[in-house]
Formats: sequence, C-alpha cells, structure tokens
Amino acid sequence: MAEPVELRKSAIAWLKERTSDGLEPLTREDILDFTYQGEPFVLQSTQQGIRKPRDFEAALSFQTVYRPPGQKRPYEDDIGADGLIRYVLRGDNPNHPENRGLRQAMELQLPLIWFVGVAMVPARFQVVSPVYIVREEVELKRFALAPVNETDMLPEMMTGSAMEESLRRYLRRETKIRLHQPVFRSTVLIAYENHCAVCNLAHPQLLDAAHIVPDREEFGIASVVDGMAMCKIHHAAFDGCFLGIRPDHVVQIREDLLDEVDGPMLRHGLQELHGKRLMALPKRNAERPRHDLLEKAFERFRSKAVDGVA
Repeated sequence: MAEPVELRKSAIAWLKERTSDGLEPLTREDILDFTYQGEPFVLQSTQQGIRKPRDFEAALSFQTVYRPPGQKRPYEDDIGADGLIRYVLRGDNPNHPENRGLRQAMELQLPLIWFVGVAMVPARFQVVSPVYIVREEVELKRFALAPVNETDMLPEMMTGSAMEESLRRYLRRETKIRLHQPVFRSTVLIAYENHCAVCNLAHPQLLDAAHIVPDREEFGIASVVDGMAMCKIHHAAFDGCFLGIRPDHVVQIREDLLDEVDGPMLRHGLQELHGKRLMALPKRNAERPRHDLLEKAFERFRSKAVDGVA
C-alpha cells in the first residue's frame, strides 16, 4: 500500500481533472475508474456516508444523498453566516468509527472529498474537493467545513473565535463558487437533458444554468425550479432583457429588436423565436420552472422593453 497522504492527493487531483475542476458531475461508475499506481482504489462509500479506508489515518471522503425538488438536502439549512458548511455527525454516538474518521481528518488538517448527489437513475455526484473540517461543534453534533484549497487554509479558521467579516465574505464566496453554482448547474442541466430551453442546443459545454430571477445573496443551493438550461447566447439575452419568457413558456423578443437588421445571428438566433414555445422543458412537472418566478422575470422584461433599455 502506498503512503495514504500521497494517495489522497492523487485522488483529489484526478477528480479535479475528471470533473473539469468540480464543474461536471460523475456517476458512481465514473468514480470507480480511479486507479493508483495501476491498481483500482475505491474513493466513495456505497453503504455508509463516510469512507475511511483501512490503511488511512482519517476519513477520505463523505457524501450527501440526492434530494428531489421540494425536499431539502441535509446540509441546506446548516450553512452559517460565517460561510462554513455544517455536516451532521452520523447517529447519536460521537465516537462512531465514521465520526472518529472525520474528527481525525480535522485534527490532522487533511483534505477530504465531498460527493454531493445531484441526480438519480443513474446516481450522479458533484465533487467538491478539497474540503477541510475547520472545527467540531460538539453540542450541536456536527462539523464545520470549509471548501477551500490547502493554500487558503488560515489559522483563524481553526479557532473558535469570531471570524473577521473579510474572512466570512471570502468563505461565503468560495462556498458559492465551489458548491452552490456547480450543484445548481448540474441539477438544472440534468433536468433539461443537456438541452437549451430556448433553442434546443444540445452541447453541455455551451450551456448554462440561468437563474430565472437574479441570483440572491442567500445561503443554500438554488433548486432546479429556480433556473432554466440555456445556451450562452440566450442566457445573455435573457439576463439583458433582450429575450423574455412568458409564464406560459412562450418566448418574446424585445420589440425594437424585431425591426433591426443585423445579420443571421439576430434573425435566426432571436427574431425567429418570437412567439414560439420553449423547445425543451423537464419531463417531470416538479422540475419545471416556478410560475411565480417566470411572472416576475417577464414583468422585468416588459418594463425594460417599454424603456427600450437592456
């Protein structure tokens, strides 16, 4: 067996490369492709939430199961104003072997791999790594996690003292970039089967998860019903109020653009979509965009269209 610390680093580096630095989700089968020095090595537990390999001093990874729309993930209510994520201990026994494995990772300041479920059938996971356990909140039976790189781990994070506001802002930003945005993008694109809702383009590298209304500075991950899959052109047009979507899923183009002459992109990419229904929507009604958010976004579009300002 190789030195576990080197194996841990190799696994994290492999996952970063395989997921385009945490952007693309992986299936369980994808994750099983990892090998070290020519030998397969299991990174993810299939039965328990936490994996501590036999020869490792501490836990290597943990996972959060997927929850369909309308059901909260276990951690969603536990992202604090300090920007740290809370992960509840397994069971009521703080000395359960899995809890001890996480505690040892905290004491040794070892990086962990977090598999966040974003879909089922097949099960797919967003990979957030490295993640460090900053401290244990014993009375609340949970750990506080920071999704930061090793070079960004600061001594202040490892203390129980109040954090400076600048550090809180940094942690909130990192949590948004490395957890919220990738998980939101994956859940939306999976629901739309990697097709743009507006034009049906089917190349995920050219697709975004567009927020129906501007992304709020709140804690927690937006649900699939808060967004729509859009290609980058239509995402920009939607955000800029060049393109609107009625609550009945009909596309509207700003009136002044309909009379403008500016080449084939404008004609085929925007003008010809006016009055047409969306080309792609989730098959499950529970994953379709919220009616009230579409109303709010369309009212914003209409107000901008009246002013002729994007």
